[in-house]
Amino acid sequence: MKKATAVLLCFAVLLYSFISLGASDTSATDMPMSGKVSEDAPSISALSAILYAPDSGTIIYEKDSHTRRPIASITKIMTSLLAFEAAGSNDREVKFTSSMQAEGSSMYLKNGEILKLSEIARGMMMVSGNDAANAIAITLGGSVEGFAQLMNKKAKSLGMNDTNFVSPSGLDDENHYSSAYDMAILTSYAMENEQFCETVGQKSITVKYVSPENKTQVCNNHNRLLSLYDGCIGVKTGFTKASGRTLSSCAERDGVRLVCVTLNDGDDWNDHQKLFDYGFSKIKSVKLCDKSKGIEAQTVGGEVDTVMLYPSSDVTAPILDGEQKNIETEIILPRFLYAPISKGKAEGKIIFRINGNVIGCSDLVAKDECKALVSEKGFFEKLFGG
Repeated sequence: MKKATAVLLCFAVLLYSFISLGASDTSATDMPMSGKVSEDAPSISALSAILYAPDSGTIIYEKDSHTRRPIASITKIMTSLLAFEAAGSNDREVKFTSSMQAEGSSMYLKNGEILKLSEIARGMMMVSGNDAANAIAITLGGSVEGFAQLMNKKAKSLGMNDTNFVSPSGLDDENHYSSAYDMAILTSYAMENEQFCETVGQKSITVKYVSPENKTQVCNNHNRLLSLYDGCIGVKTGFTKASGRTLSSCAERDGVRLVCVTLNDGDDWNDHQKLFDYGFSKIKSVKLCDKSKGIEAQTVGGEVDTVMLYPSSDVTAPILDGEQKNIETEIILPRFLYAPISKGKAEGKIIFRINGNVIGCSDLVAKDECKALVSEKGFFEKLFGG
């Protein structure tokens, strides 16, 4: 009995090696349209700009997108993101104090008023209140300087290499800057936060106060694109004399999400609409795999020789025209699956890439269960056909 068990374990070690199956030809050298502007791209006024498809990481259009520039109030994308993330675990009450007052655009908060942290963030993103930004900063960072450290830590974790934050509001400072590319990365990440996304997509919201009790404040969104462009779902405007007009926006059509950022752009409303139209004409949502179509996998030690594995969900991704030929498919699966196998259990993974960048993936799950053979003899008979 001990000898048979040892042989069984030996075969298990030898057979359980991982392989990649069904990968397409990876010799293609064509690169996505990244960092290039085609001849039919629109002419825009911005000094820096980018049009980005976050679901695939594709840059559809860019213009001087890595140059460091002042960004004004689109800074508040980071400020509100940190506030919403903190409020997710502790939506604390914030008492407004004189130390939180700020110059420039305002939510007109008064000393002694109390609001939930998330309510301050919501109001700030509508009216671009610098007082609200300071309230968030001092609450979460202990001071404006302390909060700037939190902002820069988050920026670093997102790969924003051309960014340095000094204030939560974006008031002019030579050491406060970012790039169109970095702000597109930040915007894409922030739009994955449910509360952030819900807030910036509203044309108007009502902020509720804790004190004075029953006080509410209607805050209207400064982002005109929500009315001007069909499919716009956010995000934030900005302006100072040093930065000029800055704008980060997001739009969705037919399953494709695009993020557009322009810096120092005197015609930003029109430029964003032109860039979105251009982007949606160049990129389409493509189904990479269908959860109803499976692959066969061999089993060892089970009552059946094979089981069918299916993607746990359909996988779609926005793909640029002409890029479908560069899609690479990798299936990660053991050479054999060892019984027992449970119905619905993930046994492998399917991954899709373009030029090395992951654009989608799904677990491969068993459609039916596969029970193990009852006897050790039955296992060897099935394995060796004897």
